[in-house]
Amino acid sequence: MSHPSRYRLIAVEGPIGAGKTSLAQRLAEHYGVEGLFERPDDNPFLARFYQDGARHALATQLFFLFQRIDQLRELTQLDLFRRGTVADFLIDKDPLFAQLTLSAGELALYNRIFAALRPQAPRPDLVILLQAPVALLQSRIEKRGRPYERSLAEGSRTGYLAALTDAYNRFFYHYDEAPLFVVNAQHFDFVRRSDDFALLVERIEAMRGRREYLNASEES
Repeated sequence: MSHPSRYRLIAVEGPIGAGKTSLAQRLAEHYGVEGLFERPDDNPFLARFYQDGARHALATQLFFLFQRIDQLRELTQLDLFRRGTVADFLIDKDPLFAQLTLSAGELALYNRIFAALRPQAPRPDLVILLQAPVALLQSRIEKRGRPYERSLAEGSRTGYLAALTDAYNRFFYHYDEAPLFVVNAQHFDFVRRSDDFALLVERIEAMRGRREYLNASEES
């Protein structure tokens, strides 16, 4: 199946553990296009951030920002954008993490850098937002077993996950830079249940408005 022309760039988003990378991979395979994925294991500050957030938050955040901007810049340079791409991140949501973790002075510096770099990245044609309760996010984080996320899985930073989920909800409530498709991911398994994935694709391809929703009541 060819990629719909109006969806040259799809960004899949959601809090840590929402399943955005798995869905982005599945969509890229389905449409036969390139996948563009975050590379958290490449960030040398991430493990340190989970151990001492106040000390390493700025370095962690700036590394991710430069990494993602470089990925998106490369996307346009290699002409992959024209052929179609599914990404597991939206650059516009990066400040959410900064607002939760940085001091006032660090945040001011980060915001200046973000404002300078943001115009270099293309805007998506569609954003898919995966929503899930904090308990489910913790369960998924535990199952994937990344050592540096152990504190999140064990619940010692439940407050951080809750605050992050709330920040996502507030940000995307006002988001209008691209069409937004909001999915209640608690009751769907787009990787292991083909009917769930088929329903999602059907709804994506039929989308005409700027904002639509997929809820559990529509599960096939």
